[in-house]
Amino acid sequence: MPSTQKSASPLLVIIAFATVYIVWGSTYFFIRLAEQGGMPPFLLGAIRFTIAGLLMMGWCVIKGEKIFVKRDIINAAITGILLLFVANGIVIWAEQTLPSAMVAILVSSAPIWFVLLDKPNWGINLKNKATIVGLIIGFAGVIILFSEQIGKIFDGGGASKLPWMLLLLVGTISWAGGSLFSKHRPTSGSATVSTAWQMLSAGFVYIPVSFIHNEYNGLNLHNIQTTSWLAVLYLVIFGSIAAFSAYVWLLQVRPATQVSTYAYVNPVIAVILGVVFAGENISFTQLTGLFVILGSVLLINLAKYRKEKLVLAAE
Repeated sequence: MPSTQKSASPLLVIIAFATVYIVWGSTYFFIRLAEQGGMPPFLLGAIRFTIAGLLMMGWCVIKGEKIFVKRDIINAAITGILLLFVANGIVIWAEQTLPSAMVAILVSSAPIWFVLLDKPNWGINLKNKATIVGLIIGFAGVIILFSEQIGKIFDGGGASKLPWMLLLLVGTISWAGGSLFSKHRPTSGSATVSTAWQMLSAGFVYIPVSFIHNEYNGLNLHNIQTTSWLAVLYLVIFGSIAAFSAYVWLLQVRPATQVSTYAYVNPVIAVILGVVFAGENISFTQLTGLFVILGSVLLINLAKYRKEKLVLAAE
């Protein structure tokens, strides 16, 4: 059975969506900025999520919230590792090789995986013609995104990027899976406590992985540029505490496929920032693939939007 949803103020829902749309779209650029300033990728993840998690957990303690609930901690840890370590870690790692705008475009296929992995709602989603057509179009969009790199492999020039692009698809699937896991196993406490545990779980996993990748060997924090530290600060405050908290809360109050629409806007913000400030180039073929994917996810959610309007009209 599909999970029930909590009620929420329409204004708060709009603010939360706006935060996720705009702020997360900018994080691709700031991750790239942090790495270009000398911050190792997994150390970046460890610092970002551990600090953000500790700040949020401290706030929960001050408010007197119940934070040590075994089931909630386990569920939050699983969600946090899937979302923030596997999915986000792949993004951080991939941005050493791929332009931030290209990473955002690949991640924009997330809503397709939300539909495919949302088993409790298969009876609704997969019986809808708009959803099926949207999935087919979305798959075509992913093929278009890959087309240039696949073509370059035969010329011997694009093989180095293709593994990263495939890895990003794995990360996108992990993100959708982790989000749905969280959606169908709601916390008994507040969204803030759950978010804090998710961040701490991911942050703690990043630490040994950073050691395994020898990121601490010869590392001199004084050599990391100021712009890199400022980017980390932005990612902690806005990317993690503000936007991720809004995302976790939205999963509790809105349908998962609707929450996944953050992927409509994020690539656009990332492309604008990447092109304007980082001098990145996006090809016409990649833009075509982007718009095809965006069209598919809009189509996937079209029936749901119409149904909600009919329900509101009847009330």
